[in-house]
Amino acid sequence: MQALAFLGRVSVPTTITNIHISKTAALRITSLSRQFSSTSRIMAPISKETDFLVIGGGSGGLGAARMASGKFGAKAMIVESNRLGGTCVNVGCVPKKVTFNAAAIAEAIHEGKDYGFSVKETAPFDWTTFKTKRDAYIKRLNGIYERNLTKDSIEYVYGRAKLLSKNEVEITEHDGTKSTVRANRIVLAVGGRPASFPAIPGAEHGINSDGFFDIATLPKKVALVGAGYIAVEFAGMFNALGVETHLFIRHKTFLRHFDPMIQDGVTAEYERLGVHLHKESSQSRVDKDPATGNLTIHYKDANGEGQLSDVEHLIWAIGRVPETEHLGLESAGVKVDEKGYIVADDFQNTSVDNIFALGDVCGKVELTPVAIAAGRRLAERLYGPPQLFANAKLDYSGIPSVVFAHPEVGSIGLTEPEAVAQYGAENLKVYTTNFTAMYYAMMDPADKAPTKYKIVCVGPEERVVGLHIMGLGSGEMLQGFGVAMKMGATKADFDSCVAIHPTSAEELVTMR
Repeated sequence: MQALAFLGRVSVPTTITNIHISKTAALRITSLSRQFSSTSRIMAPISKETDFLVIGGGSGGLGAARMASGKFGAKAMIVESNRLGGTCVNVGCVPKKVTFNAAAIAEAIHEGKDYGFSVKETAPFDWTTFKTKRDAYIKRLNGIYERNLTKDSIEYVYGRAKLLSKNEVEITEHDGTKSTVRANRIVLAVGGRPASFPAIPGAEHGINSDGFFDIATLPKKVALVGAGYIAVEFAGMFNALGVETHLFIRHKTFLRHFDPMIQDGVTAEYERLGVHLHKESSQSRVDKDPATGNLTIHYKDANGEGQLSDVEHLIWAIGRVPETEHLGLESAGVKVDEKGYIVADDFQNTSVDNIFALGDVCGKVELTPVAIAAGRRLAERLYGPPQLFANAKLDYSGIPSVVFAHPEVGSIGLTEPEAVAQYGAENLKVYTTNFTAMYYAMMDPADKAPTKYKIVCVGPEERVVGLHIMGLGSGEMLQGFGVAMKMGATKADFDSCVAIHPTSAEELVTMR
């Protein structure tokens, strides 16, 4: 979600009849068609005052505004300069998962022969048709979000917002028209954006991680730079769809914020699957062939200096930064940390008493469900019955997360090194298991993917403080274990649960 662009304000009545729209207005509406659903709309004046003004129409901002207005009746306004839904819906979780599903189908087609199926493809994977349908799905979601705002009586402003003071926000429309809105409370939920390209010659010939979703045809050869979940997920998808895939990482493993078992296991599996890993690497120059448009990457890795030629797309997936430029934080006295993230406590309070911040712009746990939950808890605390919500806040500990890699990865709580640092190795007991999922029983040994699980326990009661899994179905099975860990589950609690057989998940309740 990028909340900083010059655009206009719309209101969305449920029915519009007998309204004459000028040619200029009609052209303006047409120019916004990509950003909005296909319902009719007219330009409307912006309210001068509101109670709850949310800057950013991503997951967190929407969650806060809808809870405040839809459930508690607060007069709310939300300002967004891009498509509703933020990073997750438009260039993140949702289109990524749809693409992961396509990659999983490609893998299933390849593996079908081991189950006796004779599958012959009459044509290669049609990326262009797939992308068109994926884009249409995202556009439908944009429309649903817009209609939900109308249903919850939230004033939706499509424009650029800038703080003027602790209670005033300037909104700039597409034609440069400026309006000032006073608000009792302001929420900063502007999210983040991909980090800038590295300072090397030709870096601009690449694209950032958002650009992945604009690729119109399936390439034959790609290169990705990065070791986080975005680079790893994209690399796995490309490889599964038959693209020659090169992944450049700075160290010997990727996903370095995850448990070492995950780092080592998934890195090794990517090598087995045929992803070309360039470990301990750095790039020095990128050249572009003016005739073909293909790229040549000059690099150095553990094997020495080299060149990678005929690359159709180079994707810089080297992290994200908070979208706080031109937001006017200094005018209102809102403090940021050394990386530019807005400083907010566990109640989402900033350094200014009536300005709050949540989601990726705070840099705590940059996950969509975290932003949604934080936004809802904030609205409950500010507008809900005090006897129920006076101390409402999100608990940032024990948050489950999943990487849609190949295989999938799931993690809750502390890694083993983190648990050692926090509790001491002498107070821990760690359970691990490695096995081959039954899905691979019909396949040749060389085609069998690994499954690895780890449970980190602390104290004589063996309370589970870390759970890490990689293998088929990890994304779906993790949620229930997240509930158990939030309830303080111990290893004995896991053991007391009767296993579901035959599943991979049963290994988590039968580990010895």
